[in-house]
Amino acid sequence: MLDVLLAGLGVLLAISLTGALLFLYVQDVTQEKHAVLRNFPLVGHLRYFFEKLGEYFRQYFFLGDREEMPFDRATRSWAYRLAKNEGGIVGFGSTYPMHQPGAVLFVNAPFPILEEEQQDAPALLIGEGYCATPFVGRSLVNISAMSFGAISQPAVRALSRGAAAAGCWLDTGEGGLSPHHLEGGCDIIFQIGTAKYGVRDELGQLADEKLLAVAAHASVRAFEIKLSQGAKPGKGGVLPGNKVTPEIARIRGIAVGRDSLSPNRHPDIGDIDALLDRVEHIRTLTGKPVGIKTAIGSSRFIDELTAAVTRRGLHAAPDFLTLDGGEGGSGAAPQALADHMAMSIDEALPLVVDALLASGLKERIRLIAAGQLVTPARVAWALSAGADFVNTARGFMFSLGCIQALRCHTNTCPTGITTHDARLQRGLVVEDKAARVASYCRNMNKEVAMIAHSCGLRQARELRRGHVRIVQAGGRSVALDTLYPYPEPPATS
Repeated sequence: MLDVLLAGLGVLLAISLTGALLFLYVQDVTQEKHAVLRNFPLVGHLRYFFEKLGEYFRQYFFLGDREEMPFDRATRSWAYRLAKNEGGIVGFGSTYPMHQPGAVLFVNAPFPILEEEQQDAPALLIGEGYCATPFVGRSLVNISAMSFGAISQPAVRALSRGAAAAGCWLDTGEGGLSPHHLEGGCDIIFQIGTAKYGVRDELGQLADEKLLAVAAHASVRAFEIKLSQGAKPGKGGVLPGNKVTPEIARIRGIAVGRDSLSPNRHPDIGDIDALLDRVEHIRTLTGKPVGIKTAIGSSRFIDELTAAVTRRGLHAAPDFLTLDGGEGGSGAAPQALADHMAMSIDEALPLVVDALLASGLKERIRLIAAGQLVTPARVAWALSAGADFVNTARGFMFSLGCIQALRCHTNTCPTGITTHDARLQRGLVVEDKAARVASYCRNMNKEVAMIAHSCGLRQARELRRGHVRIVQAGGRSVALDTLYPYPEPPATS
């Protein structure tokens, strides 16, 4: 009897499978959208299957350690080791392409600094003398803007706890201030994006009473007006509707399940003077430092900014400038902008530093650099070029366990970092990842200091352009201060 039943089930299964294949065959040969399926029904689906899996096969089986984009395996492995406290140690020599144009090399000193002579990089005050409560930046490396919404609740909680343990700041991104940002008690920079999420009224205008409510949190140390970001200069933030949960909608003041699209600029800020007016207003209202975040495509913005500050006085200057390179971006962005809009941080940073030096504003305006600065070597380069601090988003995403699955915008992140699917978030254990966030930050600062000591310097803030060489075409390296000579200081009357 059992044999008869099994045979019957087998026949039924075969008929069902045949019917399904026949249906799919007819569907393929009659549809008009895909030529491959129309000409090669059934087997044509293999092409789409392998195309979908292709990026993962390339990542794990075919590409070398230095070939992947946007971050190669060697760079990711370096970040993972720092986060796991395993050190940036390699064996049998470097795989870094030190003969390729653009390679960064540091000038080792014949007599490096002994351990007993080494010093910690000093903290820097932001806004000192120009606001009621200046902000002390303690860490060279800090967590760049990632909105709650773009990243998950457990990811924000782990970043907040890890930042507090390591002594770095956490930028909220433009999605508003959540309880998860506040959980760890870390220093917070509140970002005001073009949609003004979290500090907007019912018409989308900046609401002073909501600004004051945010500023009332002692851990909110500063405010940042975002003009643009490296992922998509000229376009506002994009949060797909499938990631807009009731909690995120409540914090942002938007509808549940609908795409959250910020304006491509602040409607009420149309020129440099309006921007500086807004900086002064927020600083006067909150008593806290106020900065500007932007990517740049030429010297025009920084030239106009420094000229306006010179004309209006130092009180009108932003307390800090966060400069994002065109290679930045941890979230969703149109490829046309992500690939082709704005300068790389390699070109933009020296240009902006020079403008601040030439105008005598370098000490007044703290400069924060961002844009794929995820390794100690890249941070040391940025400090040498003239940055005061470095922000990284994707470096800290790697510390959370990001595997570069390239699904940040799909709500299907397999590591739970950029998804609001509770099943996938379960894999991100806050306590464990918070420890890794803290370790990544501490070890980044430690290895940047190691580079400085090898250059013969007591601490990392002494790095200058002469300590770095950039490989040119033909394999020959040139000192950074030759490629970008320091400008003449402004004349004093």
